[in-house]
Amino acid sequence: MTRVYYREAVGALVVFDVTRASTFDAVQKWKDDLDSKVTMNHGKPVPAVLLANKSDQVASQQPKLDSFCKENGFISWFETSAKENTNIEEAARCLVQHILANEENTVIDNEPGSFILTEYAANTKDYFSCNSCPKL
Repeated sequence: MTRVYYREAVGALVVFDVTRASTFDAVQKWKDDLDSKVTMNHGKPVPAVLLANKSDQVASQQPKLDSFCKENGFISWFETSAKENTNIEEAARCLVQHILANEENTVIDNEPGSFILTEYAANTKDYFSCNSCPKL
């Protein structure tokens, strides 16, 4: 993909179909492409969450995906089913939590005189939660 497609991206969901192995084989290509074309202001890759879609049709892939995500720079992964609306919202919340954490860290790191409204930050942190996301 061209850089224009990724312009101003602050996070990504990379989806593969658990019923088609070729789509999982392409995940690393997509992640490498993403990392080579867009970074955060502080130079780190944008947070990316891996979605194992159609989980309603096969058994869990947990051990394989845990290690794959750690080795390839995904912040987390979720077994999802678009058909049954399973874990879609949870995956999006996890990604948004990481995006907001990156934004807060950027503001704190780059603008020493700035501040974050603590009441808003506390409410946001309570709202966005997932098991694999760090507790902010």
